[in-house]
Amino acid sequence: MVNTDFEGREYPVNAPYSVGAEKIREFADAVGATHPAHHDPVAARGLGYPGLIAPPTFAVIVAQRAEQQYVADPEARIDFSRVVHGDERFVYHRPIVAGDELVTVLHVDRILSRGPMSTVTTRCEIYAAGEGISDAAAPGIGEHVATVTSTLAVRGED
Repeated sequence: MVNTDFEGREYPVNAPYSVGAEKIREFADAVGATHPAHHDPVAARGLGYPGLIAPPTFAVIVAQRAEQQYVADPEARIDFSRVVHGDERFVYHRPIVAGDELVTVLHVDRILSRGPMSTVTTRCEIYAAGEGISDAAAPGIGEHVATVTSTLAVRGED
């Protein structure tokens, strides 16, 4: 069973993720996002952006990388082979663009266990890496880019 003591836990800022133009193109192809701003830097610049714009669900790549801190912790007792995504929500403060260096603060907001099933809600606050609005609690973060909220269903042992 999932360790409910992890509810309310906040993980430290993780290492930066470099958003590459080719990663944006590959993701756009994988999800069928055909807008030229996902593939052509000239089209993206024509819209006022410095590089390719990532499709809206691209933030899941950054979020899942941060969620690994939690899922990989043996004390959390998450068997990822028994996990199903129940919900994923994205709130953007600005688009993710090629050239971004992104860091994430992971929050385990809620763990609810009923019988052999648990649901875990995580929230990933994604920021531009850098000086920006850094403070003692979260050094090295800059502009708030996005929030990804995920709900995982974790099936217990049979």
